[in-house]
Amino acid sequence: MTLAVTAAVLLAAVMHSAWNAIAKAIPDRLASSTMIAVAYGACGVIGAAVFGIPLQQSWPYVLASAVLQTCYLILLTTSYKHGDFSQVYPLARGLAVLLVTGIATTFLAERLSFWQLAGVAVVAGSLLSLALVRQNVSATTDGNRKGAFFAVLTGVAIAAYTLVDGVGVRVSGQSMAYISWLFLLQGLLIPVVCWRMAKDRRTFPQRVARYWKPGFIGGLVSMLAYGIVVWAQSLAPLALVSPLRETSVLLAGIIGAVFFKEKFSRLRGALTVVAVAGIAAIQLG
Repeated sequence: MTLAVTAAVLLAAVMHSAWNAIAKAIPDRLASSTMIAVAYGACGVIGAAVFGIPLQQSWPYVLASAVLQTCYLILLTTSYKHGDFSQVYPLARGLAVLLVTGIATTFLAERLSFWQLAGVAVVAGSLLSLALVRQNVSATTDGNRKGAFFAVLTGVAIAAYTLVDGVGVRVSGQSMAYISWLFLLQGLLIPVVCWRMAKDRRTFPQRVARYWKPGFIGGLVSMLAYGIVVWAQSLAPLALVSPLRETSVLLAGIIGAVFFKEKFSRLRGALTVVAVAGIAAIQLG
């Protein structure tokens, strides 16, 4: 993995933690998901017009990923409704690292050096440990359990679409065309799903309009972050891109402490340092 690709994925990680914080801050999860998707769709239309259509063999992957990422966005915002940002975020991302690495090295014939494997294990272990650190003593046990449950489902969805996109973009012939159509389809699918899930569909447009600005900004940041990741997957092993991307969790504790008043303990700080060491091992390997 080149230094340029590594730097790009780390930048995507910073952007990813930012848009997740925006999603957490919006109290209406369906309105949040809808506005994020509107940003996806708007940019997807522009991208499709500029970059054209990906090769035919990549279309099953585009369609499958659009469905998986729709499920992911709903699960993610549901997780944030029930759990702390600094609990849900590392649990979902850490689990995804383990699943992607295991499948990529077992079934996709990706080979990693000893130090790269060690780095992946350290990053995943530290991220999962961050999720187990008790963050908010005022939170109910039932709420934490629900948040953790949906975070696990979110992690499975992340791993699924990461693997689908990692294969799909490599057979697309044009990574930007693949990314553009993926966002365009999500922009069409997610608002429909959210509207169908809404308890009061008549007032749903007004609820979306109430949070249109932070939702749209979050969508733009999310789109740019994942676009970088998909591009990186066309150049580097999935088992390396995934753990580097999930270093966004390192900022989650800081964001949770500053903006959501969640506790940032010494243990969290130590685990963050350990995760950084894992990142260094991945790159040096």
